[in-house]
Amino acid sequence: MLKRIHVAAGALALLTLLSFWTSSVWVECFQDEASVAAVKGTIVKGLFVLVPAMAAAGITGASLSKGRGGMLVARKTRRMRILAAIGALLMIPAALFLNSKATAGEMDGLFYLVQALELTAGALQIRFMILNVRDGLRMSGHLGGGLNHD
Repeated sequence: MLKRIHVAAGALALLTLLSFWTSSVWVECFQDEASVAAVKGTIVKGLFVLVPAMAAAGITGASLSKGRGGMLVARKTRRMRILAAIGALLMIPAALFLNSKATAGEMDGLFYLVQALELTAGALQIRFMILNVRDGLRMSGHLGGGLNHD
């Protein structure tokens, strides 16, 4: 049961991150400022899905890895710590800031600087989540390699 919760939480977190990232890029490239503001507001609301999903994935992953060693466990743990730090220190504050600026119609240089940082950090988070999925599949034997292989 714990493994299913881990997989579901991780998948939900990854899909939520992907939807935030792609909707931000799409709206910036192809839509008007009102649409940008709407997406930024939706992303802030979506944090109430993303944050618990990331926490659940991290907590269940830590529980599942108790008593296990190896490079895959160490890499997944290190990535989750980085993901959490990026989320708490950059992504959540950036989402709130961008929503505030977009709602006020202040899409200026600072808005786009923070947007660029957020998109870059978001791409890194997505990459790390995908790598964690790959390593989780290897650990479970569903993908080639084993606990200590790359």
